[in-house]
Amino acid sequence: MTKTHSDKTVSSLQKLVDTITAIGKIFFLSHRSTFKTVDGKERLIIMGNGPSLRQTMADNTDILKSSNTLAVNFAANTPEFFDIKPNFYVLADPHFFDCSGDEKVKSLYENISEADWDMTLFIPFGANIKDFNNPHITVERFNLVGIDGAQWLQNAAFNAKRAMPRPRNVLIASIMIAIFKGFKEIYIVGADHSWMKTISVNENNEVVSIQPHFYKDDKKEIARVNNEYTSYPLHQIIHSFYVAFKAYHQIKRYADYKGIKIYNSTPESFIDAFDRKPL
Repeated sequence: MTKTHSDKTVSSLQKLVDTITAIGKIFFLSHRSTFKTVDGKERLIIMGNGPSLRQTMADNTDILKSSNTLAVNFAANTPEFFDIKPNFYVLADPHFFDCSGDEKVKSLYENISEADWDMTLFIPFGANIKDFNNPHITVERFNLVGIDGAQWLQNAAFNAKRAMPRPRNVLIASIMIAIFKGFKEIYIVGADHSWMKTISVNENNEVVSIQPHFYKDDKKEIARVNNEYTSYPLHQIIHSFYVAFKAYHQIKRYADYKGIKIYNSTPESFIDAFDRKPL
């Protein structure tokens, strides 16, 4: 059984500062939610883009095709996108909205445009995307506003869909969107999060992090990610891992408060916040 824990590394003064900061972010950065809740759909499977998703899709094709599913990032550039036909799709990284000359992003939007099933695409408020000339595609906006602070404020902001735990990655945003949509049972696959196994520092004191996905990244994408990592010292990157794993415990606490079940169905996942349960 997974238990949530309070973060003893955060002082009372820091919690107060975080609470005041959160109020400012909600007031100045967030927008009124226009989310439409799902009707009669209890269970959702969120498909992260970790390498284990490849085997999960091979072993559970029928389950995925018959369930409500949510895909992220470059999943639309794979054959499985047109086979599984996800009901929901989340884009959060700014790269997807400011991508001059990136052929992978161009292909992503082209493939989404070709969907012949009903699918909701979630993008942050303020992000610009091309118009989809496709009646099957519905676009909904969400607040990519991350907050810490007092639990009462987090509960109020999350209930109003005005904020979420700090969205270090697209999976954090996806789980919160699933909660906002009204799903009561959420399964997570492809969430390996095993970055700590692959991180290193080269002879130029540059951080090197290999982050494989279930799809194959081209050389240009690998170079872009590597370039991002070499811009930061190791302690900042490790802190970003801390932010991500802490966010999952914030989500777990909020899900328990709302009576929502979240299960991690990813083999050997590093996420320690959610109960483990196979599909």
